[in-house]
Amino acid sequence: MYALCIGFFMTLLDTTIVNVALPSMITDLNASLNDVIWVVSAYLLAFAVPLLLTGRLGDRYGPKRLYGIGLVLFIGASLACGLSTSADALITARVFQGLGAAAMTPQTMAFITHLFPPVKRGAALGMWGSVAGLATVSGPLLGGVLVTHLGWEWIFFVNLPIGVLAVVLLFLWVPDLRQDRAPKFDVLGVVLCCLGLGLLVFGIQNGEHYQWGRVAGPVTITEIIAAGVLSLAVFVLWQASSRNPEPLMPLRIFRNRNFSLGNVANVAIGITVTGVFVPLALFLQTVPKLSPLMTGLVTAPASLMSGVVAIFAGRLSNRADAKYLPITGFALMALGIVAMTFLLGDGSQWVLLPSMVALGIGMGLVFSPLTNISTRTLDRSLLGAGSGIYNTSRQFGNVLGSAATAAVLQVVLAATGDFTSAVRAAFYLLLGVLAVGIAAALAFRRVAAPGVTDSARASDPGLPVTRPS
Repeated sequence: MYALCIGFFMTLLDTTIVNVALPSMITDLNASLNDVIWVVSAYLLAFAVPLLLTGRLGDRYGPKRLYGIGLVLFIGASLACGLSTSADALITARVFQGLGAAAMTPQTMAFITHLFPPVKRGAALGMWGSVAGLATVSGPLLGGVLVTHLGWEWIFFVNLPIGVLAVVLLFLWVPDLRQDRAPKFDVLGVVLCCLGLGLLVFGIQNGEHYQWGRVAGPVTITEIIAAGVLSLAVFVLWQASSRNPEPLMPLRIFRNRNFSLGNVANVAIGITVTGVFVPLALFLQTVPKLSPLMTGLVTAPASLMSGVVAIFAGRLSNRADAKYLPITGFALMALGIVAMTFLLGDGSQWVLLPSMVALGIGMGLVFSPLTNISTRTLDRSLLGAGSGIYNTSRQFGNVLGSAATAAVLQVVLAATGDFTSAVRAAFYLLLGVLAVGIAAALAFRRVAAPGVTDSARASDPGLPVTRPS
């Protein structure tokens, strides 16, 4: 777990560490706001799209091998990011960095589900969720220190020593769970999924840039978004087709109510986390004109509280009434965002600290319990696919959060010229998203805990009988 969590931390850290560096990138690379938002979105998109495929590749070739390939690719792309001298070069390198992260992330959940029996899985997922929460919101603090003292390039160079350590520990400590099975890949499904997500995110994020009109020739933003939605619809139909021998996303997995609802809530938390910290980092360096380091310090309480709370929340998530943990977490996040909305124009950035504490506690209560509740009752034969789908839904939420908040910021800025009003509008959108997350968590089915579920035992009679300690 230690070996895997180092690499996992590094991939999630890079979803947010760039936030405080965006103003510096605009200046040093002579980039536009839309360009630097794509520095965030390119990574998130390349991270999200291949997750269904890399989860299956791990099942076929072994999670250790896929994790190692992704780790090496991530390290090399990090070096290329730090050496970039233009926005286009940086965006391209971020795409390869995202592909490396996509190869790594599903394998961490695969190892947890294979190495830990259900009765102990809550604690392992608590550690996993703690790392996820800590990495996601500690990026601004670490990024602030590096940008202030060394330059924005070092938010990428810092991955090099961490990555080398992760490679060494991977070969020393992580077992090889390779399965010798002939690979069968849903090529059409990969193409449709990539095309749909790419078109949808491009349309949402660049709509204001093209004034919601023509992009090239007769092609308009509306047509691009519609093509993305259509591609995703065809993707779902192809997954359900009897002519598809081995779908990327077996739809029968969604018969599990908790898994289906968990993915809805997972998209909501992904949208919210990215949607909060990108506008907030831009606001703090644009309106009160804080340094990157001070911006990181303002958001630090969220990082601290999320990491600490997730450890305990993971252990509690084996309880039958565990759904009240994410419900409470979503409510606290909403409370923190409401408070921030009213306090943005106060003039003192330190009034935001209580909001950061509420936000961090809420995130800690959501991350690991949501994962455990969503995947606990899956058949063992669907664990690999479930890991890929669950990670995809989180990253898809991150991509949508980045694209949607970028669109809101640009629309409101164009209409009012007031950055504070633009950030508030983005936060209002996030409150609606959190309401969806609360509704999904409320509808979770109660699960007896802990132990091996009947459905899991039916699919794998060899599983040992486990009893609560």
